[in-house]
Amino acid sequence: MTPAAPIHIVGGGLAGLTLGLLLRQRQIPVTLWEAGAYPRHRVCGEFLSGHGQRVLGPLGLLEECEAAGAQWARTALFANEHRTSPPRPLPQPALCVSRHALDALLARAFVERGGELQTRQRRESIPVEPGWVQATGRQPQAQVGGWRWFGFKAHAEQVLLDADLELHVSRNAYVGLCRIEGGRVNVCGLFRRQVGEAPSADRTAETALRGVPGSPLHQRLATATFVPESVCAVAGLDLRPRSLQTETRWLLGDAAGMIPPFTGNGMSLALESAEWSTEPLTRFARGTCSWEQARRDYATHSDSRTRHRLRWAGFLQRLLFLPAAPALLLTLSRPEPIWRRLFALTRGG
Repeated sequence: MTPAAPIHIVGGGLAGLTLGLLLRQRQIPVTLWEAGAYPRHRVCGEFLSGHGQRVLGPLGLLEECEAAGAQWARTALFANEHRTSPPRPLPQPALCVSRHALDALLARAFVERGGELQTRQRRESIPVEPGWVQATGRQPQAQVGGWRWFGFKAHAEQVLLDADLELHVSRNAYVGLCRIEGGRVNVCGLFRRQVGEAPSADRTAETALRGVPGSPLHQRLATATFVPESVCAVAGLDLRPRSLQTETRWLLGDAAGMIPPFTGNGMSLALESAEWSTEPLTRFARGTCSWEQARRDYATHSDSRTRHRLRWAGFLQRLLFLPAAPALLLTLSRPEPIWRRLFALTRGG
């Protein structure tokens, strides 16, 4: 029997590590390069909602997440700068776990199952040739549509939530809160600033995440203490949908495109893209199809599974930033069938 061809993955985030694990399940040799090391903090909503849970399950990692202290979220509420909605039951429970814990679990499992993990190895160039997968995260854009988009994240202690997940919307930002392991709350926000607008001199990640004084968010975090090592930021976000069929590289996770964070579906989409890659990469590695055919099959499948959810997510995010959106958000959250439908549209049904 001819040995399987090796697969090389550049980028050890959720998508890259999950793909490595899925390929090792099939005895495909995998080398993964990661610029950093584990554990580490990442800007992320840190809850897994949607089909991604079904990817972790067969890997045996849902139980490990729970053992590490992950929390299950079953309720959600929405808030603007003046008031909040009542807590609503989530259509499906979401798994709340920090990237600090989850990435480390995935990395350990990958090595235990025979994967070769190269940490602190930044590749300046990625070969455009068979067997190489790019999972290096977002493709930065300095500005999109006249706006600069950026994100902040921190873990906070001494925070009491009224729902397991909370989304707080203001004029040019939204911030999500969720309970994670260790009794902490993840506070993660997306912010925008017009091109040419000078950044506020006194605006730090912590002040931005605390929200507008007097708002429900600001009141919620009034007694919060942020964990210094958890504070992180990311800039150059580009949330426009894209087609993988126009690409020449095998792009995975955020490298293939980001879903607006308010959906809470980014972690799931990373895991799903790894799952969609597994079968065509396996066929290539075992010599039953060409690299180009495998890449086209993945791109076609990925586009078909993400096209509508990314469009809906983009449309809903544009609504969030309209002047009347904060009030509209609370109105839409009241009829349960409406918000359950919106929930499904951003998760592929």
